[in-house]
Amino acid sequence: MVNDLKIREGTTSDHKTAIQMELPIHIIPFWFDYLSEADLDPETPVYDIFHFDDNKSDANDLADLVLRGKKRATASLLCEYETGSQRPPQVGDLSIVTDWDGLPLCVIETTEVEFQAFQDVEENFAADEGEGDLSLEDWKDSHWAYFGRVCRELEQERSLEMQVVCERFQMVFPLPKR
Repeated sequence: MVNDLKIREGTTSDHKTAIQMELPIHIIPFWFDYLSEADLDPETPVYDIFHFDDNKSDANDLADLVLRGKKRATASLLCEYETGSQRPPQVGDLSIVTDWDGLPLCVIETTEVEFQAFQDVEENFAADEGEGDLSLEDWKDSHWAYFGRVCRELEQERSLEMQVVCERFQMVFPLPKR
């Protein structure tokens, strides 16, 4: 959250809007570059600002997959939203993907959201996540381990029936080079 009075006094009206949206200061120029390029209203909300995974190496590797157009989906657990203050993603949401250290890398737009049991996630979703060898088996192995860590942190029980939020997205900024 931004609390610096000097910044508030010296900003343009667009930057005041960003401050009201509680964007971190280092994200504001990046977000407004996107809004300007996409010709969107300065009050367009950011759904989330996040990095992937729970460690630096994987977070940065996964962000790189997005930048290269190989990662077009991500998965989270529904219980993460039920225990927190954020709603699950919805089609049309705009999020800022950062590296582990919080440097903004790209803006993604949610294009599809499905809720399904872990055991019901399908091969095509695993491939869209762009990770590992793109197989469902590899996806289930890596996500079973990751979701286990998430469940421990939330004091939830990991199970094959746990609800997974399967989100597909497209990178909208920077625009892919052609």
